[in-house]
Amino acid sequence: MRVGILGPLAVTDRGADAAVRGTRLRALLIRLALEPGRTVTAEALVQALWPEGGPGVHALQALVSRLRRCLPDGRLRSVPGGYVLDVEWVDAPEFERLAGEGRRALRDGDAGGAALRLREALGLWRGDALADAAGLPFADAAAVRYEALRVSAVEDRVAAELALGAEPAPLIAELEELAALHPLRERPRALLIEALREDGRSAEALAVFERFRASLAEELGTDPGKELQDAYLAVLRAAPRERVRGNLRVPPTGFVGRAAECARVAQALWDGRLVTLVGPGGAGKTRLATKAGADLAGRFPGGVWLVELAAVESAVEVPGAVASALGIRGGTRRLVEALSADETLIVLDNCEHVVDAAAALADELLGACPSLRVLATSRERLGVDGEALCPVPPLEPESCVRLFTERAEAVQPGFAADRRVVEDICRRLDGLPLAIELAAARLRSMPVEQLAARLDDRFRLLAGGNRTALPRHRTLRAVVGWSWDLLDDAERRFAEGLSVFPGTIAPETAAEVTGMGDALDLLDSLVDRSLLQAVDGPEPRFRMLETIREYGLERLADAGELDRMRARHVQCFLALAERAEPHLRRPEQLTWISLLAAERDNLLAALQHAVDEGDAGTAVRMGAALATFWMIQGDHAEAARRLRLALRVPRSGPVPGEAAALGGYAFNTVLSGGGARDDTLIGERPESGHPLAALIEPAAALLNDDPAGGVEAIDRRLPHPDAWTSAALRLMRAMLNGNRGEMGAASKDIAAAEAGFRTAGERAGLALALMFAAEVQTVDGHFDGAVAALEESIGLLRELGQDGGTGMQRVMLAMARARSGDVRKARDELAAMVAPGAATPSRHLVQARLALGDLARQAGDADEAREHYAAAGRELDRVPSYPQSRSLLEAAYGQLAIERDDPAAARRHLREALALAAAAPDMPIAAVAGYGIARLRAAAGDPRAAAEALGAAAVLRGAPDAYNPDVVRLTRRLRKDLGERAHRDAYDRGRRLDVAGALAFLHDQLRRR
Repeated sequence: MRVGILGPLAVTDRGADAAVRGTRLRALLIRLALEPGRTVTAEALVQALWPEGGPGVHALQALVSRLRRCLPDGRLRSVPGGYVLDVEWVDAPEFERLAGEGRRALRDGDAGGAALRLREALGLWRGDALADAAGLPFADAAAVRYEALRVSAVEDRVAAELALGAEPAPLIAELEELAALHPLRERPRALLIEALREDGRSAEALAVFERFRASLAEELGTDPGKELQDAYLAVLRAAPRERVRGNLRVPPTGFVGRAAECARVAQALWDGRLVTLVGPGGAGKTRLATKAGADLAGRFPGGVWLVELAAVESAVEVPGAVASALGIRGGTRRLVEALSADETLIVLDNCEHVVDAAAALADELLGACPSLRVLATSRERLGVDGEALCPVPPLEPESCVRLFTERAEAVQPGFAADRRVVEDICRRLDGLPLAIELAAARLRSMPVEQLAARLDDRFRLLAGGNRTALPRHRTLRAVVGWSWDLLDDAERRFAEGLSVFPGTIAPETAAEVTGMGDALDLLDSLVDRSLLQAVDGPEPRFRMLETIREYGLERLADAGELDRMRARHVQCFLALAERAEPHLRRPEQLTWISLLAAERDNLLAALQHAVDEGDAGTAVRMGAALATFWMIQGDHAEAARRLRLALRVPRSGPVPGEAAALGGYAFNTVLSGGGARDDTLIGERPESGHPLAALIEPAAALLNDDPAGGVEAIDRRLPHPDAWTSAALRLMRAMLNGNRGEMGAASKDIAAAEAGFRTAGERAGLALALMFAAEVQTVDGHFDGAVAALEESIGLLRELGQDGGTGMQRVMLAMARARSGDVRKARDELAAMVAPGAATPSRHLVQARLALGDLARQAGDADEAREHYAAAGRELDRVPSYPQSRSLLEAAYGQLAIERDDPAAARRHLREALALAAAAPDMPIAAVAGYGIARLRAAAGDPRAAAEALGAAAVLRGAPDAYNPDVVRLTRRLRKDLGERAHRDAYDRGRRLDVAGALAFLHDQLRRR
């Protein structure tokens, strides 16, 4: 029997067609055919056929009976837990096998074998994959996967045929169609470039590369990958070299990276006649220009001529330097005659100090010589009509590491180092090739770790350059100083003032810090001279490379101006933070959050400077002004750490903002799980009318396990006239009540907090309240409400630019779906969070791993559960300040130990889980340990103690966790063992305990055998 699903469903038995009629029936067969010979569970089939819910197992059984009548006897078997389709052949896995063999043959150099297998594989396709089940999620997902495999197989087949020397023209048409269907896929472009090259259409091949490079930059903000870059380079190298003329020297070292820039230069010289490479000193403009000239030499029968202007001291010498490079005597007329004969490329190198003369000569020669092209390098543009600018940015990180390693191996054979150290060196040197090469050369006399440690003194360290270079190109200081010396006095003062900005620079803050009113014009001027880089964004914003900053700071220090300029920087950003602060709790918060986020590095630097100087007043005021912003940013542990830093600066008495800073510190410490607590700070109680000050005492109560004292403190402050403060207090009272088992009272406060944050228009607080509301709804079994609340919470955080802070909500959303029965979707959402490249923060990665482990354990897959729990443990080892997560992990290990009948290990893990949760304190987390303890007592043959333990755990949780799978499964067993009445009596005994009694009872159960 054979089944085809790569197109309309086709079933044959001994050559005869078997008719399978009915949409649902065909979908069932397709789902089974995706896993031929393997058990497909009834749950998976029901989910596949009725993804929105509806008929269950009975409807599935009826469908299976109908399908059996359509198939030969014995082909569809029932097995424990599901069904198996026994067939000899299904086209989809056969396609995968052939395509895989073809790819391996291609990789091994067997182009002929690869082409045969790939043609056979692609011949199995008869239309759209899984067409008869289209619209069902399982089919759509599989169809996407198979279509991706088909595209890869087509690419492999074309690659094999090109390797065999096939006629390129029909392949070009096929690849152009494939590229149009997949506009951001790289491999069709790489193959198209190769095919165009084989067809003698090199210019079109280069144009394909440049168009795709521009698309990638615009759509994804990235550069082409290695395969596409190699295809581009192959086109450049294919040009004949027999007639090459010129004076380019063969460099003594290899060229690293810059494939995208080489392509851009090549395309620009196709499209125009004057191209200028602009960038800061040390960026590698000269090397890039000579590399591009060498690659393109075959295009220029008149030659590629390098004109080195660095040694030219006056403008009048520029024409003579060009004539000398070409070996011509006479004036400009003779140059025009010589350059008019053939296509010629002149590289005008280092134009910045004679930029006017270089521009005038380039303009004159280009106007008189139609076959001439000019490639210039300069730290500023020439400003000639028709000029195409090609910025030369810092090297990308991978190329930086490669450059450093290659140059290090030249001075230290066998060089090997921790890649992270090398990456840090390259990052701190701004990816500037000259600086990286100078740093690598220092490995002659020091280990790489010492080199990294001494980079704060980079100008003294990187002073041993090439002896054959001009003095201003030998050291890092000379390179930067050369650019500085070309500025006028106003530009130099302005650039030096900007060096105190570690972050981006806006025209307004630049003017305020430097005291120079024409800031925008001066910023533009420094961008033109490659001393600043423009930052993409809706408003003008600029950045100074670290190396240039360090030079500017040295200049300020030498002039005795450094302290004054840093003080102006601190005051500028303190004023900005205090101006923004009240708006952060109002509907207009998005505008101010965006502004503060753009100034993040400057704000942190201002705080750190105040701390370093022992300026308690400024440090505390800055902390108070930024506390709400940091809280909204979502990394509560880091927010608490920064506020603690400000509050610990010694002070002789009260300072402005102290209460707000303490309130922000206390609240963020609570939200972070208490890991950053400082009891000397938590005990302070300054009075203030600031909204955050009202949170100090309740937060301290939460941290000190004093829920009654915290509730009393909040009761004294409510009702509060400020909507945000009132909502925050109610949310904290909900947390306090939840921690003493009063879920009903907590639920009312959560609802009030949600309403209060909506009134205030503050999105972060509302997102937090919705998360707590969803937790209550999940426990109560109101899954639709929980899903809606979590989806709104996630949307609010994304509106705040905190996509990375949605992890906890995403885990809770997945678990709400799982408890409602949609386990597959829950697993998919959690798997996406832990997938490589997902960039999920560690604190959320732990929760996702724990949730995946729980789902696997509850499904009976202990091995998979153990893998997820181990991964969570590894993350916790990196971020050990989350005792609640460690408690959950210990409880999970306790459950696994019970399943493998190891009560001693179970007691050990559960004792640790309960202790961690009680110390946090976090009673809902302690309840999870309680569920494990109850199960341990049941396994020991004491169902009454188990039921009582479940009741005690419900006290800690604040409500019966009736939809928790562990609780559901254990409750069902205990009711069977005890009977309904005895179970209820034992459970109620546990429920009548208070929180302290429940904890004591559970601890006591762990001492029993």
